[in-house]
Amino acid sequence: MRELDGSDAGGQFLRTALTLSVLENEPVRLENVRGDRPNPGLANQHLAVLEALAAVTDATVSGADLGSETIEFDPGRSGSGGLGGGSYAVDIGTAGSVTLLFDALLPLATALEAPLSVTATGGTDVEWSPPLDYFRQVKLPLLGAHGLVASCEVDRRGFYPDGGGRVTLRIAPSSLEPLALERRGELEGVRLYSTESASLADQDVAHRQLEGALVRLELEGAGRSAASESGEDGGLEVLERQERTAESPSPGSALVIRVDHGTGVAGFGALGERGKPAERVGEDAADAANRFLEGDAAVDRHMGDQLLVFLALAGGRVRIPWVTDHVETSRALLEAFGREIDLEQRGAGAVVSQSPDPP
Repeated sequence: MRELDGSDAGGQFLRTALTLSVLENEPVRLENVRGDRPNPGLANQHLAVLEALAAVTDATVSGADLGSETIEFDPGRSGSGGLGGGSYAVDIGTAGSVTLLFDALLPLATALEAPLSVTATGGTDVEWSPPLDYFRQVKLPLLGAHGLVASCEVDRRGFYPDGGGRVTLRIAPSSLEPLALERRGELEGVRLYSTESASLADQDVAHRQLEGALVRLELEGAGRSAASESGEDGGLEVLERQERTAESPSPGSALVIRVDHGTGVAGFGALGERGKPAERVGEDAADAANRFLEGDAAVDRHMGDQLLVFLALAGGRVRIPWVTDHVETSRALLEAFGREIDLEQRGAGAVVSQSPDPP
């Protein structure tokens, strides 16, 4: 049983370790789970990930309790056989992140022998996790272009604090192609996805978020403005704009901006907050997009963290805008499982790549 220490890590370390345990068919013991967080141990959303992976793989688990700081996870796969797929339901029980749960499941596509369907109830657009439209409109298309077959069906949105969102992830057996994301292609345009809960519809929150983003999507001195929908005068064309009103147990809103370029996409999101003008939500997402456009990375900083597992599985090269703590922690964890990721520093960013097999 491989022993891992999460003293200096958070929930991503736990999720990635469990996913690698399944893919490598190797039992793990994790101590000091989420050790660098103010409230260490398993919270509801982490327990939901553990239970979901255990159900999908028929794993043997110990320590599957709220607050537990030590767990053991032994995948139920026999020999080198693949995963059988099937349909499962997971209730996080709070506004814990549905998208982070799905992040732990996506890499299993490479080991599936039959389609897998997981319906999760929880938070769809909450702090410290990718908004739902980032997952649907940025991550899935980017991975889909490299061979991942997956889709996401939304029944209901779930904002903080009640959660209550309901989303189904469907994954088919997939063979991934190497990630060719070292260079950013020619900029093509932006897509905007703005969502409000039904309780905020009379305040036009979704529309105001979107308009705030469009006004702010501009690079000073670069002659490049997304506010020009025509794309004339050097402007970035607005390829798509969606405003949605969604039923949800809690009031809330979210905005996601997707930047399309010749080799891929990048995404930037912001969430509504009590007392925060809707226009400011759009401006915050646009500010993040503008910072990306000023650089030369092929993916946004959050995707840079999330792609390392897929890079280890499929190979390739990815230019990331920032070497975050998550990047360093994930590299060390992947190396512990014998999957080394090279990092070539490029200013604040880097090019990460799968190391060649030893001769």
